[in-house]
Amino acid sequence: MTQYIGRFAPSPSGPLHFGSLMAALGSYFQAKSQQGQWLVRVEDLDPPREQLGAADSILRTLENYQLHWDGNVVYQSHRHDLYQTQIEQWLSSGEAYYCQCTRKQIKAMGGFYNGHCKPLNHQDPAGCAVRLHIDQPVTEFTDLKHGQITLPQALAEEDFIIKRRDGLYAYNLAVVLDDIDQGVTEVVRGADLIEPTGRQMSLYHQLKQPTVSYLHLPLALDENGNKLSKQNHAPAIDELDTQATLLRAMDCLGFAIEPSLKDGTIEEIIQWGVQHWSISQLPESTEITPRFSNGSV
Repeated sequence: MTQYIGRFAPSPSGPLHFGSLMAALGSYFQAKSQQGQWLVRVEDLDPPREQLGAADSILRTLENYQLHWDGNVVYQSHRHDLYQTQIEQWLSSGEAYYCQCTRKQIKAMGGFYNGHCKPLNHQDPAGCAVRLHIDQPVTEFTDLKHGQITLPQALAEEDFIIKRRDGLYAYNLAVVLDDIDQGVTEVVRGADLIEPTGRQMSLYHQLKQPTVSYLHLPLALDENGNKLSKQNHAPAIDELDTQATLLRAMDCLGFAIEPSLKDGTIEEIIQWGVQHWSISQLPESTEITPRFSNGSV
């Protein structure tokens, strides 16, 4: 059988927050419960959104929580040649093309790009995005927890951007090329990334590669129902109360926490989590409000 290879792929737009800790734990427990590898990849594709020192801070936090990765950390900022080579192959074959359309123009199309630039055959990349032509849209996939997920038809059929007008590489392209290159067999991540799954599966088909399995974990919400994310200014997790924070995150992942664990070390709690992990324990909902004892993370 193929060895299980999972990964955790944070973006360095801020320190690790509670929602990201849940994603890290879920992907780690899933990998280690199957005696698999757990990789860490820093998705530093968007320099304007990155915070100085955030990547190192995230890695230190993972180490503090005894989440030790296998192999070397991969940085997407070091892999631009891989992305550009694939884009040039698709441009040469006609599977990708330059697009000059603005957001305003796409809004006038009804909110979804209608393929306007494909027959125009633009040759000058200046001020253009690169789009991939989709002739086999993926409108549904099977999630290991939630079963069959149906995606919006219009979104699935859209020729989506693989390189932005500003020259930055698109997340969907980079994440699929990296997962293939690293041999990832299963993607475990937050439910906010359910919708991009269809586009990523389309890329696997375009590349004639077998798709991976997907498991989407519940999103942590604050008391006002907002997603705990860097965009919503979620605070960094408490580095001084690691045991309590870890147990709260595991509670959100459906563990029935044994009272004796509250006196355990971080390493003991993590090993207990690996031994007791099960997809069936995860909440049915794709959103959850953590039961914080002090109203904060």
